Formats: sequence, C-alpha cells, structure tokens
Amino acid sequence: MYTRKNQRDLTRTEKRRLVDAILKIKRSGRYDDFVVMHREYYVMDTENRSRPAHMTPSFFPWHRRYLLEFERALQAVDPGVSVPYWDWTQDRSTTSSLWAEDFLGGNGRPGDRRVMTGPFAYDAGNWKVGAGITDQNWLTRNFGRPGRDPVSLPTADDVARALKDPVYDTEPWNSVSTEGFRNRIEGWGIHRVRPVANHNRVHQWVGGPMAGAASPEDPVFWLHHSFIDLLWDRWRKAYPKSAYVPGRKPDAPGRERRHVFGLDDPMPPWNVTPRALLDHSKVYRYA
Repeated sequence: MYTRKNQRDLTRTEKRRLVDAILKIKRSGRYDDFVVMHREYYVMDTENRSRPAHMTPSFFPWHRRYLLEFERALQAVDPGVSVPYWDWTQDRSTTSSLWAEDFLGGNGRPGDRRVMTGPFAYDAGNWKVGAGITDQNWLTRNFGRPGRDPVSLPTADDVARALKDPVYDTEPWNSVSTEGFRNRIEGWGIHRVRPVANHNRVHQWVGGPMAGAASPEDPVFWLHHSFIDLLWDRWRKAYPKSAYVPGRKPDAPGRERRHVFGLDDPMPPWNVTPRALLDHSKVYRYA
C-alpha cells in the first residue's frame, strides 16, 4: 500500500520524481493514450450511448480506476511515485507552489494563454499537445477566466454542503439530478437551482484543455481528481450505510436504463464494476 499526499507537502525531490515520470510516459506516447481515453468516455447525457464517466452515478468509480491506471503507468517508471492531491479549498492562489516553475508551471500568458513556465511549457521541449485537442501545439491555461465571466475556485463551504448530503445519487441519474452527493461534487449547473460547482468549477477555473473533454492534457487534472477521489472517500466514511445507487440498472425502460451503470455492471474499458472500486484501502491511503 502507498500514500497519496497533499501536493503542498511534497518535497522538492518528490516533485521532481513525479514530473520526470509524467514526462517519460509522455515521451513514450502512453500519456496521449490516457487523453484519448478520457475524450472517448466523456459522454454527454444528451447522447444515445452508454455513459460511464460523466453525468452519471459511476463518475466516482470510473475516475478511481482511471486514476489508478495512470498511477500504475507512473509507477512502472518510478515505483516510489504516486498521484498527490490538490485541495483547491486551501491552495487557491495563482501563486501557489502548485504552479511553481519546478512543478506544474504557471498561468497562460495574456492573449493566447500559452503556458510559458515549468516543465510542461511547450518551449521547454517536453510537452506537445496531442493532435485534435487545440489548434496549437502548446498547453494553455486561463486562471479564473478574467473578463466578463470570471470564475472562482470552490470553497470549503461548497464542499461541506455536498458532504452533508447522505444520499449518493438520485434520479434521473444524470446532469440534472438536483439532490445526491455525486452531482453536488461533480457540479453540473442546474437552471434556477444551482450554478456550476466543485469539480466542474475547478475545470473552468484552470481553463485551456482542462475546460473540455481533453482535460487530462493538463497534468493538473490528475491532482484535481485525486482530491475528488479523496472527497468520495470522506463521504463514504461519513455515511457507511449509504450505498452506491442505483444498485442495478433502473427498472423503468428508456434511455437511462441503457446508459447508467448499476453497482455490478462492468464499466468500459476495463470491464470492472463500481462495486469492485468501492474500497481502495488495500491499495493506497490519503495522508
């Protein structure tokens, strides 16, 4: 068993080892495979196909397995590396050590939003955005989306409100579920009920590829989802009798019966069920 640490607690050596491992799987082409996978399974609830990763109850278990697969790729390069988490309720500044030159690099420059600092800047020669992601080859960011429609990071109160919901998810099991922990954290805005929140709001705040289906193109994706996984862990410990729902595919015929994954329905592309991903305690823990 290994430990996932808060990124603010990483030593300089731990940061370097993580960055080196990410860059190595990028050079091998494996990193781009992860980006392609996320794009493939980023299925909107308006689409007529299975929806394992987003706008769905399986949001948490699907991303847990996805994160584990990425972590295993890193550990094949360096067995001592794990994916730290970014607690954006605490590290909210654009000058946080998260965005330092020796870690993830900073914001995009004015105009084209091109990231110019850190190991993932295009000019460093290590990071070329995959084909079909943007019109450019470089990573972009737009912290806070300044201008007419600015975005702020979620607060500790925002997370606390989500954690107070003792129900995992509710019908119609998609982006417009008004109750349930899953959508309160995933954060789809519901017209006249609540704005975009938590997970989705962080993606918007970072900007660039993080704001779309190719979000893993920015390495901060993994640290963000490590924290999302930690929040699911906290919720499960707070409500040990609250089950993943639906326990099976919805009974009523229609779109959601075919597109939603019950507790024992194998999720693509790994053919693993949500039940198999409920407990991570024998694999990793959070510091």
